[in-house]
Amino acid sequence: MDVTRDSSQRPDHLPKALPPALPERSASGSSPLAKVLRTSGPAAGPADSGPLTTPLTVLPGPAGSSADPRDPLEAAEPVARTVQVAPPPFPVADPFPVVEPEAVPAGTPAAATSRRPPRADQALRERNAAGLPGWVALLALLLGTAAVLLVLVHDGVVPHWDALPDLRADAARASGRAEVTTRSVAAVTAAGLLVVLALAGLLANAGGETRVLTRWGRYRGTVRRTGLVWVNPLLRRRRVDVRLRHWRSEPAKVVDRTGTPIVVRLLIVWRVKDTARAVLAIEDHESYLREQVQAVLTRTASTLPCDSNAAPGPALRDGQWFADELTRALAAEVAPAGLEVYSAQPLALDYAPEVAESMRRRRLADLDAGLRTVLVDDAVEAAALAVRRLERATAHELDEAARSALMEHLLVAFVAPAGVAASVPPPAARAGRKEGRPA
Repeated sequence: MDVTRDSSQRPDHLPKALPPALPERSASGSSPLAKVLRTSGPAAGPADSGPLTTPLTVLPGPAGSSADPRDPLEAAEPVARTVQVAPPPFPVADPFPVVEPEAVPAGTPAAATSRRPPRADQALRERNAAGLPGWVALLALLLGTAAVLLVLVHDGVVPHWDALPDLRADAARASGRAEVTTRSVAAVTAAGLLVVLALAGLLANAGGETRVLTRWGRYRGTVRRTGLVWVNPLLRRRRVDVRLRHWRSEPAKVVDRTGTPIVVRLLIVWRVKDTARAVLAIEDHESYLREQVQAVLTRTASTLPCDSNAAPGPALRDGQWFADELTRALAAEVAPAGLEVYSAQPLALDYAPEVAESMRRRRLADLDAGLRTVLVDDAVEAAALAVRRLERATAHELDEAARSALMEHLLVAFVAPAGVAASVPPPAARAGRKEGRPA
């Protein structure tokens, strides 16, 4: 190590050399220190010029710091020193390698993004519309009607009845005919407009229904209050059913994981959760729901076989997985449209008519094979138990040949169908067969 400064003026109690610097890592390392050394170092010299060195600039640290490699007496001097660090004679592994991400070609499947449900407009959310209770509009209607009638009586437009008090003005009473003034016309016009606005803004909202209000295509709110409500008569009103609804789908033909066509019928329980999105974010939310049911059913049914048959493993008919997965996937697909799916349950899960007969025969064959296996296992256990009980009852242990012969007779008696006589070869013939001699 070569330090480009004179260290002869150091006190005797201080070390004569700097602490040994960390060796440079191999050129193959990709740590930040190695990159700085490679980019800031001078060009390599000729091969016969001695060992290659790399200048390392040591910046001044805080005074008195233990990490400061300079002389403590000169720690306050902000002078940078250059230290020549020789590379080690052997490569040193980088303890903190920097892993560069590999570029993925655009055409590979890894570069393609996974399919996601569509994103809904975050600004389009259901909110309560401004409105008044219906009794306020009814009261305004009554007051406006009474005001119009009073003005007409005051001006003499309405004939006077002797049984009622005379409310006509002095001019109308003196002339005996109607005396209409500009002030009366203005009062009747204002009262008439009040009556028209009260009538035009009234709406009767039944339970389980809402009204989506828009003006010139812009969403203005949703009325969920039931009963008689008054809203702005200039707003357009659209009725939306928010009750809990169920829909029985038509038989849909899909394929399972093995490629076998199956027919599925579903029962969907759903309702409209966000009326603003159900009306304005999509053209027809019911048609959207039907199409998404078909798509989700096709994708989910292709993950597992319809029946496990002889092969062990999960199947579409096993448990509630099929219904739970349909509900989860369908709820995620229709959420941007303001719909909420509670359950999607398969009502019928059968094979298509063209493969139903062959799959039925295959299922019967699998059941028959499984039943035969169970019968044979039970017969072997019963025969072994009978032989042990016979030996225990007679207090005499049979030899191997007698035990085998008795076991075979019992197995034939247990397994052979009724009315079928099965012959068992004698022990001598079985022994000759084992040794390779003809019986």
